Amino acid sequence: MTCTEASLNALRQAGDELADATVAALFERGEVGTFNTLMRYVSTAGAPLPDGLPDVAREYLESTRTPPAWVDWSEMERARLFFIDNNVHISTALSFASMPACYLVPHVAKLLSATHGLKYPSKRMAETGQFTVYLMQPDAFEAGGRFVPAAQKVRLLHASIRHHLARENRWDTEVHGTPICQEDMIGGQMFFSMLVLDSLHRLGIHMSQEGADAYYYAWRVVGAMLGVDQEAVPHTLDEARRFLDLYMVRHMGPSKEGTHLTRQLIDLYEQVVPGTFFDPIVSALIRHLVGDTCADWLQVPRTSWDTVVKAAPHLLGVLETIEDHSPFGAWALDRLGHLTSVLELSALTRGRVMHYAIPEQLRKDYGVTSAVPRTSRWAPPAPTLS
Repeated sequence: MTCTEASLNALRQAGDELADATVAALFERGEVGTFNTLMRYVSTAGAPLPDGLPDVAREYLESTRTPPAWVDWSEMERARLFFIDNNVHISTALSFASMPACYLVPHVAKLLSATHGLKYPSKRMAETGQFTVYLMQPDAFEAGGRFVPAAQKVRLLHASIRHHLARENRWDTEVHGTPICQEDMIGGQMFFSMLVLDSLHRLGIHMSQEGADAYYYAWRVVGAMLGVDQEAVPHTLDEARRFLDLYMVRHMGPSKEGTHLTRQLIDLYEQVVPGTFFDPIVSALIRHLVGDTCADWLQVPRTSWDTVVKAAPHLLGVLETIEDHSPFGAWALDRLGHLTSVLELSALTRGRVMHYAIPEQLRKDYGVTSAVPRTSRWAPPAPTLS
């Protein structure tokens, strides 16, 4: 894959033909509500599709229910083991590097602010965390696994946003390209894979080349399931680095939407962290992982913890030494990492399941309202069968 300005400009105009056609038909026939209601009860692969599901949706779900034929399952197992070994570090990177990186792309931050999810900052983080957990389960692609239905719904969610913005003439495609275009989908894939690996390196986590390759490979499979053009996506870490560097140089910069979303992210995790003494560590981690220039663009406050966080690699190095030399220590640290990730996700979701529904409308305008008060929390929907 050759990464050039011309090739990226072409990707800026491309969406996802299959998902876009499915969503257009659902809206044209007034069947979005029916789809959302029935699909709340379809959360595992292999589950029978409910009666009354619109035909166009049934055809889409049938055609996207299997992973690509080229998937190397031994490589996917290596990725899963890499995730188990580093899950707490990966969760940290996703929360404090990958998400802020999305906010560093002004047109992406603008798009995120146009959806209802802006009012519920924990919802977006919960959906991302839950999606990653589903991906790294042993049965992710087997009957009973939750990843495939989640990927199918997220793909339609992206298409519905493109549909709304085009129908309502609320997006300048000449300036910003197609909403959630192929370039942005590949860019997002880089944020959740390559940037995570960069962040683990910055935190001082020791990784094998085999583990890093496998983790990136898993996100290539994710991209394929989400409708990313596999002829355009980077296939190796070296290609991914070139793509990510060019993508960020082309698009990153400050924006009011990016600043607002970052403030919400900081407020959210300060609520998750017990007490108030450790609150500044949230801003310090973001600044450490994205760098001072990007942190300043996002108006991440400087804190007294900025210097302390830089010592994290030394502490993590000690823990990794224990893990390498003690089977019991390795088991205990893996369990601790697992429990930490579970507790973080539980705090964001309040124990509920995210359903990735198609939004039937977007925000009425792009104006960013004042930040949600610190005492205000997102209330998840009532529990449903899953």
